[in-house]
Amino acid sequence: MAERSTPTLAVWKFTSCDGCQLTLLDCEEDLLALTGQVEIRHFLEASSRADPGPYDVSLVEGSITTAEQERLIRQVREWSRVLVTIGACATAGGVQALRNFADVEEFRSVVYATPSYVDTLATSTPIAAHVRVDYELRGCPIDRRQLVAVLSAFLAGREPDLPDDSVCTECKRRGNTCVMVADGTPCLGPVTHAGCGALCPTYRRGCYGCFGPVRAPNTRSLIRQLRVCGMGDAELDRVFHTFNAAAPGFASARGETDEPSQ
Repeated sequence: MAERSTPTLAVWKFTSCDGCQLTLLDCEEDLLALTGQVEIRHFLEASSRADPGPYDVSLVEGSITTAEQERLIRQVREWSRVLVTIGACATAGGVQALRNFADVEEFRSVVYATPSYVDTLATSTPIAAHVRVDYELRGCPIDRRQLVAVLSAFLAGREPDLPDDSVCTECKRRGNTCVMVADGTPCLGPVTHAGCGALCPTYRRGCYGCFGPVRAPNTRSLIRQLRVCGMGDAELDRVFHTFNAAAPGFASARGETDEPSQ
């Protein structure tokens, strides 16, 4: 019987804050166990080693904001048997995608002393807007338990089990009382993708939408309830345009926040 080769792993950074890569490093003991089962061939946050592909799995953090990144992500896709995007920047464009709703040239002229030195696209877009993505891990940052579970699934030769429901279902599983019903606390849980374990509601805080929208979010209905909780137009517009501002399910809420109260 032929000896099974060690799977290879690469971790890539595009435009992001590095928080999702740091989440991987924060796995500590789990990461030590992982390194004994995979060969990490490219992970500049942790090592200067940068071996060329191909790779069995590539984890990609960050959004595409420059022409060079557009070129590189296509190369990464060619090198990678499986490509997994990690975090809100890679899956939805990140908080930097707020530029998509304004004039990037104005931002560049105000922020930078020498704007001509800054090479940037007019938009910040998710990885899936440029290449095929096999799996997405949501969050700002990602959940370390979910990341370990996905990598473990690859090592076991099975499909990863990724949630496809809302934060509300996680609250139910944890036995949480609904903060919006019981306390009148504004919460994006009904329209936000699961994966965090209902962290904020567990501590009696409303969900901030870190994991982005569910597949078909009913933002119109939620906005009516958020108004009942005391949110005005400015607050509603702001709460849907943070970590996942350009995600279609949240970006479309921009046109719904100026409706009159019922």
